[in-house]
Amino acid sequence: MRAISLFIIGAILAITSFSSVSGKSKPKSSFNIMTYNIRMNTPDDGVNAWPLRKDKVAGLIKFHQADLFGVQEALLVQMNDLKASLPEFDSYGVGRDDGKEAGEFMTIFFRKSRFEKLDAGTFWLSPTPDKPGLGWDAACNRTCTWIKFKDKATKKYFYHFNTHFDHRGKIAREESAKLILKFMDEINKDHLPMLLTGDFNSTKEATPIQTILKVLFDTRDKCQTPPYGPLHTSGGFAVKEPQNTIDYIFINQKVNVLRHGVLTDSSGLYFPSDHLPVLAEVEIL
Repeated sequence: MRAISLFIIGAILAITSFSSVSGKSKPKSSFNIMTYNIRMNTPDDGVNAWPLRKDKVAGLIKFHQADLFGVQEALLVQMNDLKASLPEFDSYGVGRDDGKEAGEFMTIFFRKSRFEKLDAGTFWLSPTPDKPGLGWDAACNRTCTWIKFKDKATKKYFYHFNTHFDHRGKIAREESAKLILKFMDEINKDHLPMLLTGDFNSTKEATPIQTILKVLFDTRDKCQTPPYGPLHTSGGFAVKEPQNTIDYIFINQKVNVLRHGVLTDSSGLYFPSDHLPVLAEVEIL
């Protein structure tokens, strides 16, 4: 009898072990998405210049296990540094000043083991969105990057858009919000789930964000658990309460939000960037 019992126990353990090894367990359906203005590379930042904080930025992304993230203000050298530090990620983005390597990138990084890029593109936030150029009263060229993804774990499809609105042009910000929604409607003809990340240089009460909220939702508002961290996202490198909420992750109704947080990781007296990253754990429906 004892021999039979031991045989049954051994068989159960063997089946369980085989199921685990052969990958029969249900894949995790949710993933972590982040938006992060990493601050451009300029020696004017002194102790907070990019070469002194690039490892902290990459370390933060790794520690919080982002699977998909959009950056803003990344110059070519910063793009190369992030790619070298995060070899498990692939990326797509172009320089805003020439559509190649000049100027800041609004790049989307994605974990290669989890996502497959099916299609991608960039448009400029201006009356001539198919080529580099200033939009309305903007001080700088501004772009929006987009990728159509297949989630390898769940076999579901979705779009991710990533952008950075102008910091001076009030009209440019308002028109940029309208333009992005227009392009989303044109690109997403299959009515798939959508994610929009970025630094919008606009508070929630401002017209650009209110325009977006007529179509999309703020992940902070849709989170199933209490949001983590401060409300505000921008206020400089110094470790103190941020002053403005201008960085967001938006979704359409086909995305579920499990967690949302504004991350306050710091090193000594300074944050890794002058913006705090925003992270949400989401599930494609």
